[in-house]
Amino acid sequence: MAEVLDQSQVDALLAAVDTGDVTEEASNDLIFSRTRRPDDPVEIRSYDFKRPERVSKDQMLALQTLHEAFARNFGASLSGFLRTIVEVKVATCEQMTYAEFIAGLANPTSFNLIEADTLEGTICLEISPLIIYPIIDRLLGGSSQDLFIPQRPMTLIESRLISNVSARGLTALSEAWSSVRPLQFTVSATESNPQLVQIVPPNEVVVVIGFELKLANRAGTMNLCIPYNVIEPVMDELSAQSWFSTSKSSRTNDHERRIGSALHAASLEVTGCLANTTISLADLLGMSVGDVIVTEKPSTHPIVVSIGGEAKFLANLGRHRDKLALRVLRPIGPSDRVGLGV
Repeated sequence: MAEVLDQSQVDALLAAVDTGDVTEEASNDLIFSRTRRPDDPVEIRSYDFKRPERVSKDQMLALQTLHEAFARNFGASLSGFLRTIVEVKVATCEQMTYAEFIAGLANPTSFNLIEADTLEGTICLEISPLIIYPIIDRLLGGSSQDLFIPQRPMTLIESRLISNVSARGLTALSEAWSSVRPLQFTVSATESNPQLVQIVPPNEVVVVIGFELKLANRAGTMNLCIPYNVIEPVMDELSAQSWFSTSKSSRTNDHERRIGSALHAASLEVTGCLANTTISLADLLGMSVGDVIVTEKPSTHPIVVSIGGEAKFLANLGRHRDKLALRVLRPIGPSDRVGLGV
């Protein structure tokens, strides 16, 4: 049984502590590990249990690289849609709680709820009014020089115009994620007040990718909020090694088919060259109406047909339905001296 101190011993011990006669023993905390030796230095880091880091650095790097490709495609799509240069780039990529993400958003704003066909849960796409209204002004024919940014929710017409922009963003997002997993994104709902939207608990970890958009003399931000429980099924596929190895072989038959279908609708210039000859500058300056230019090419020889500036076929000149026409004879071979007009 442990020895019990009486009152006089307790008083003597307290007096000794006050006078400094008793020194405190140095604590010798032991840290046990399978790989650490007792004399090895110990590195202690603070850990906040309210903000657990559930996404590794390699996976965050893969997400950032993936959405950099999305930013390039989205910028090119917006530039063609708005007929002006739009620059989109990744500004930040970090993980935080959903409450912190919502607290940093403006009110009102364009808050879009997005769903993926093979993933459970909801993703948020927030677009700042600082760039929304310049885009709307551009679509309606304005110059955005003296544009006033209203502090109000968007009207139905404005929401309809911005839906065309968000649809192009979701198409570019699907193309970027196709290297990891084929996904189709759709907008399920829109809201102007982000405080009214609660897709996950406030302390749930989310990955937020921040984008910076520049349109002429205007700039704004766009944030893509991905809850961890939504992308948890594909986190193993987002490791740096597997993602980069997949991106190297991203050229598939589907990409070739889409590129081929787009090229089929491209217009090309077709020209027919009757003959080639040379003339001096003095003869050119003295030329007038009625003069005859003589070439070394016989009139019975075929005409060179060029497509997009490249000589491709030989043809005969004729008429079809009272219009000049060319009848293709054969493709140009390596032995044809088309450069000399033959």
